[in-house]
Amino acid sequence: MPDIRILVVDDEPDIRATVSAMLEIEGYDVAEAPDGAAALAAIEQRRPDIILLDMRMPILDGWGFAAELRRRGHQTPIVVMTAARDAARWAGDIAAAAFVAKPFGYDDLISAVESARPPS
Repeated sequence: MPDIRILVVDDEPDIRATVSAMLEIEGYDVAEAPDGAAALAAIEQRRPDIILLDMRMPILDGWGFAAELRRRGHQTPIVVMTAARDAARWAGDIAAAAFVAKPFGYDDLISAVESARPPS
C-alpha cells in the first residue's frame, strides 16, 4: 500500500486514539487534531490525503472546518464520523467523500476510508 496520510479530527481523545490505532494496523500514516482549528494548522504542516472529521467539536466544528478547508483551496477527501442520525445529510452538506456512523466497527471504518482514497 502506498503511504497514505490521514488526519483524524475529533475532540474525544479516546476516539482519536482508537481510530488512529485501527488505521495504523492497515499501514496508514496517521496524525491527530482535537478540533477544526488545530486541524487547519496541521494541514499546513502535513498535507493529508484523507481527513476523518467529527462534526460536533468545540472551537471550530466540522462545518466550519470544511468550509475553511475548501476556501483555502484544499480538495482533500473528507470522511465524516458522527453519532448523529443525520450523518448522511451532514456528509452531503460538506461534500464529504464518505461517512461512518458512531459507534462503528473496524470494517466500517476501513471501508469508508478505502472509498475516500484518492486514485494512486
